[in-house]
Amino acid sequence: MEKALKNKQLSTSDATVIAHSGSHPEDHFGFVNPPIYRGSTVIFPTVDVMQSGDQRYQYGRWNNPSTEALCEAITQLEGSAGTVLCPSGLSACVTAILSVVGSGDHILVPDSVYAPTRHFLNTAGKRFGIETTYYDPQIGAGIERLFQRNTEAVFTESPGSHTFEIQDIPAIAKVAHAHGALVLLDNTWATPLYFKAIEHGVDLSIMAATKYIVGHSDALIGTVAASPKAWQQLKSYHFESGTYVSPDDANLALRGLRTLHVRLERHHKSAMKIANWLETHENVSRVIYPGLPSHTNHSLWERDFKGATGLLSFVTKRAPIEAVKSLLGNLSLFGLGYSWGGFESLAMTVDPRKLRTTTTWKDDGHLVRLHIGLEDPDDLIADLNIGFEHFRKSSN
Repeated sequence: MEKALKNKQLSTSDATVIAHSGSHPEDHFGFVNPPIYRGSTVIFPTVDVMQSGDQRYQYGRWNNPSTEALCEAITQLEGSAGTVLCPSGLSACVTAILSVVGSGDHILVPDSVYAPTRHFLNTAGKRFGIETTYYDPQIGAGIERLFQRNTEAVFTESPGSHTFEIQDIPAIAKVAHAHGALVLLDNTWATPLYFKAIEHGVDLSIMAATKYIVGHSDALIGTVAASPKAWQQLKSYHFESGTYVSPDDANLALRGLRTLHVRLERHHKSAMKIANWLETHENVSRVIYPGLPSHTNHSLWERDFKGATGLLSFVTKRAPIEAVKSLLGNLSLFGLGYSWGGFESLAMTVDPRKLRTTTTWKDDGHLVRLHIGLEDPDDLIADLNIGFEHFRKSSN
């Protein structure tokens, strides 16, 4: 249940929602944070109550105070009809997809989609009888020509994984809804703090809460928030699939959520400083960050987003792969690792040509993705400078 503020005139800004949503001290002897409820079995007072189900908590997998608090908080932040929790970001993507498409259905998916989501659709999705068409993420309203009689959903991811294309979500949603299809969005990069998915026409808003919601690189969890149109389908499938999230992980996500707005401001500020610096570097061909005026879809970002976060990419000047390995291998403050969204900075290289089937990646340099953490950005720039010096030497 939603927390009722005593003073109805108080602000309901996102920062206030983040600080208060899902917190009910009156239910927990005055403690601000709900305790971690670990348990499978819930005892019923009578056979009649057990048979009627007239009890708030009935079984650990179905709901408990820990998971309920996080669902309530995400629902309020998303402005959705409801939220379900999943054990990972990929699980959240799969749950959202399978709640709206099945055997014989067709789904449209951007060519820049998160690679594990593509892998699911190309493997298990095919076995389930789901037909997938990959489209140019910058297609906008032109997506209408790709609709088929059995198209039930459009999956979106904005910005796109690694290459950060911004999609025209309102235009895509308008077309999809005209065809009776639902719109899914992987909103992990922006979170509902910087992009209000439901307000922009999305029916299922997905996050790898492992990233910015948890924020401390110590828990795996995913969330799916639904519009009123999609809520019953999502709620039913989530229950039917037996999906469950540990109350310990839910507690870590709720803890991380409380500082989301403060952390994202720092991620944005530092990433912008580093992105601007990278644009001036002699060994960088181009920087791919929606917050930069040079980004191809910067105007869409300005129209729809309230901020940018800490994940960006850059393309090196043409050089052998050993030069990139030398650059990354000589960084001290950037760890080499998957995931992102924590307090620590990360770096990796990837070849988009290996991940696409509809669009063509034309850059002849190497793509490097950075997650800008909460360190001093001047220290991160100094660290990158050392890496680029090794890149330069290995290029000669």
